[in-house]
Amino acid sequence: MSERRLLLVSLNHFTVPYPVYPLGISYLSCYLRKRLVDFDIRVFDFNLSSIESFIDSLNEFKPDYTCVSLRNIDDVDSINRNYFIHEYLKIIEVIKQTINTRIIIGGAAFSIFPKLLFELMEPDFGIFGEGEESLYKLLMTLDNGSDYSRIQGLVYKGDKEIHLNPRNSFLEDPDLSFEKELIDFYWEKSGMMNIQTKRGCPHHCIYCTYPLIEGSRVRTLNIGKIIETLSDLYFNKKISYVFFTDSVFNIHNRFNKELAEQIIKAGIKMNWGAYFSPHDLDEETLRLYAAAGLTHIEFGTESLSDSTLQSYRKHFTVSDVVEVSALCNKVGIYFSHFMILGGYGETEKSIDEGFENSKQIENTVFFPYIGMRVYPGTKLYDLALEEGYYSKDDPLLEPVYYLAPDINYLTLKERADKTGRRWVFPDEDVVTAMNRMRQRHRKGSLWHHLKK
Repeated sequence: MSERRLLLVSLNHFTVPYPVYPLGISYLSCYLRKRLVDFDIRVFDFNLSSIESFIDSLNEFKPDYTCVSLRNIDDVDSINRNYFIHEYLKIIEVIKQTINTRIIIGGAAFSIFPKLLFELMEPDFGIFGEGEESLYKLLMTLDNGSDYSRIQGLVYKGDKEIHLNPRNSFLEDPDLSFEKELIDFYWEKSGMMNIQTKRGCPHHCIYCTYPLIEGSRVRTLNIGKIIETLSDLYFNKKISYVFFTDSVFNIHNRFNKELAEQIIKAGIKMNWGAYFSPHDLDEETLRLYAAAGLTHIEFGTESLSDSTLQSYRKHFTVSDVVEVSALCNKVGIYFSHFMILGGYGETEKSIDEGFENSKQIENTVFFPYIGMRVYPGTKLYDLALEEGYYSKDDPLLEPVYYLAPDINYLTLKERADKTGRRWVFPDEDVVTAMNRMRQRHRKGSLWHHLKK
C-alpha cells in the first residue's frame, strides 16, 4: 500500500491575550506518528499562516485524511463577543472545494456541540472528547475497510441518522512532543509552552464545560514522560517557561508533589504557572512548588461572596481564598483571581460584599468576566432555561449569557476602583502593553506587571 497522507489542522487564530500553542494537535501527532508508521503526517496552524497558504498546502500535500481541530466557539466574553463558527465553516468549505479528502472534526469546541457542529459542517466523521485513541482506531479501520461503528467518541452518519458513540474509557498514558516548526513562533509571541499533567475535572461548577470535554474522572499522566518533555524543552530547546493547562492543577496533591520533586531532581530550572483552585493548599506545598519553578498561579475564584460561591457550586469559601492569597504572598508566588460578576445567584448585595472582601487580598490582579456563557450539558443550562433566557429550541451555538437581574452593571468598574485593588475588566486594553513587554523578550505570564 502506498504511503497515506494525514493533515492535522488547527483553526484557532484568536490571540487575546496571546497566541496559544495548539497542544491537542501535538498530542495527536505524537501519538499517531508512533503508531501509523506508514503515514506521512503534517500539521497546519492558522496562527502562522493564511487561508491562501492553506489552499496551497492542500493542493501540494493532497491529504487522504484532513483532521480539523476546533478550539473555541467564542471568546466567552459578554462584552466583546467574538464568535468563530462562521470562519470555521468557511474553511471547511474551502477544504471540500479544493481537494477530495476525508474530513474528520474534533477539538474542545466540537466536544461541546458534537451533533450540532456535525450537522452544520457535514464532515465525514467527528470525534468528541480526547482524540488520540479514537482517531487512531478510525484511521486504521478506514484504511483496512473494517467496521468503525463501535469506536468510542465517534460521530458519524448512518441510516440517515447522526450517531454519537458514548465514551467510557480514557487514555492514561498519552505521548507528547512539540512540533519543531511551531516552537519558535509561540516562544516568541506568547513566551511560554503548554503541557498537561492530568485530564478530567471532578468539580461541579454550574457553568463549566471541562467535564463535557475531558470527563469528570481525573487521570494523572505519566510523570516520567512529563519530565522527559520538560527536559527536552529546557535543555535542548532553551524554553524557560511552561504553563500547565490542567483544568485545575491542585486536584491531586500527592501526584503534584511527586512531579515537583522530580522536576527538582532532574535539574530543570524552568518557571511555570497553572490554573489552581483556592483550596487545599498549605505553605509547605506551595514552597515545594516554588522550589520546582512555580511563579504564577491563576485562581478560578469567581466570587468573593460565600452566597454566590454556593450558587456557583464552588467547593471553597471566601476565607479559603483570603488565606491562600496570604500564603502566596508569604512564599513569593505571583497570583491572580479570575472572577465572574453577575452570574447565577448574584445580587447587588453579594457584589458589594465581594468588592469589600477583595480589600483583604493584597498584591494581586482581579480579572472579572461579566455574566456566564451558557452551554448545553451544564447545570446553568437548566437554571437559565427555567428563568426563560431561551427556549428549548435554541441550540446556544451563538453565545447566550446569563446576566443576573437587578444588577447595576454600569457601576461595576467604579465600585471595583474604589476597593483600591487592581481590577482588569475585559474591555481594558492590556494586550498592547503585554506585546510591548514580549517584544523586549519578557517570557512567561506577564499579568503581575499590571498590579498597583
